[in-house]
Amino acid sequence: MIQDWFDQTRSNADDPDERQVATRAKRRSLWGIAVILALSGCGGDGLFSGHSEPPVVEKSAVKAPDDYVIGSGDSLSIFVYRNPDLSEGGVAVRPDGRISTPLIEDIVAAGKTPTQLAREIEQRLTKYIQDPNVTVIVRGFIGPSDRQVRVIGEATDPIAIPYRDHMTLLDVMIATHGLTKYAAGNRAVIVRVDPDGHQQTIRVRLSSLIKDGDITQNIEMSPGDTLIVPQSWF
Repeated sequence: MIQDWFDQTRSNADDPDERQVATRAKRRSLWGIAVILALSGCGGDGLFSGHSEPPVVEKSAVKAPDDYVIGSGDSLSIFVYRNPDLSEGGVAVRPDGRISTPLIEDIVAAGKTPTQLAREIEQRLTKYIQDPNVTVIVRGFIGPSDRQVRVIGEATDPIAIPYRDHMTLLDVMIATHGLTKYAAGNRAVIVRVDPDGHQQTIRVRLSSLIKDGDITQNIEMSPGDTLIVPQSWF
């Protein structure tokens, strides 16, 4: 098609007026051809490739946070709708993981979510009241042992901290109020047990993180981690 157009233009070249018109038409056509070629060659997915719109990139799925699991030492509020005499404002989860509430025998709370515990209390209360509606609220958080992060050694306040999603090493240091003056912070280790039961030791430089702001040391913690801060040799 382009070759035929050039042949026709060449045949009309003897007439000056037609030559001028042909020259303008040639320039416009060449400009149009250049634009089309440029569009069709951009990135391999141009005008004629059948992909006029950019590909849709699916967003990666965001993991939903785990429901809180009750542990020994937690403090609970148990509310029974329209039965204030059966409601309790401060129920402690005993070391054996059980709680005591009116009308029902001791019930295991540790290892259950608040919703699971509420449904079990409702089931037991059906012997005494019709269609019980129970809500369990966790007031004091400690959590089960496998959902805690423990800090031992030369931390200012060695404690066990309830794990929360995306907890970092710096969060742990803030909770323990930093290191003692005798701490060998750059020789600290995190002891982690994977789901298969294998123990892993991760070396961390706490002094570099706290004093020098080395954010590369601010690793993410996992439930059940134990941070060990040794004493300095001198």
